[in-house]
Amino acid sequence: MGDVNLEIQLPKPKFNGDMSLEEAIFNRKSIRSFVDKEIEIEKISQLLWGAQGKSISKRTVPSAGAIYPLEIYVFLKNKGLYHYDIRKHTLNLEIEEEMNERFLKQLTEFSLSQNFIFEAPLNMIICVNFPKIIRGYGERGKRYALIEVGHCAQNVHLEAVALGLGSVPIGAFRDKQISQLLKLPDNLDPIYIIPIGYAK
Repeated sequence: MGDVNLEIQLPKPKFNGDMSLEEAIFNRKSIRSFVDKEIEIEKISQLLWGAQGKSISKRTVPSAGAIYPLEIYVFLKNKGLYHYDIRKHTLNLEIEEEMNERFLKQLTEFSLSQNFIFEAPLNMIICVNFPKIIRGYGERGKRYALIEVGHCAQNVHLEAVALGLGSVPIGAFRDKQISQLLKLPDNLDPIYIIPIGYAK
């Protein structure tokens, strides 16, 4: 990926891959050990498109009332923390490279020291803007948002398999510390972490 940029324009996603959906479902498993190898920018693009990209409808995942309360962050090892801009299909730098090692150690520590987080070249963090969906659906909106997180994560896990990558779902972490580490605004809550990389 070269030097760290404030904004990374992601390549246009491909809509036809080498692996069928059925093969990806069959081959999906949790991977908890990764080699020290950077993920190509084309594959990062595909993962993010699968998570929340544009589709023939509006997005690649369904959302109650088309409210779309999810926000996606990715931590790229040796690069920094980025926010995914769905409209522009870009990554925007949130935390600079010099904070990289300390950030990654804290991300691992606040996730109950699950060390594969530290190993992974990419960690995706799915966050929810609960106030946004509650405005449309009241307290029931919380359920709809969590269902949407599941749609998003499943796309990512299957896309990872199709790209020759491994991933693992993480729900065990200290919410407040993760929010502070990511410097999230008050309206966002971290819900799901997905370490992704090449399996050992």
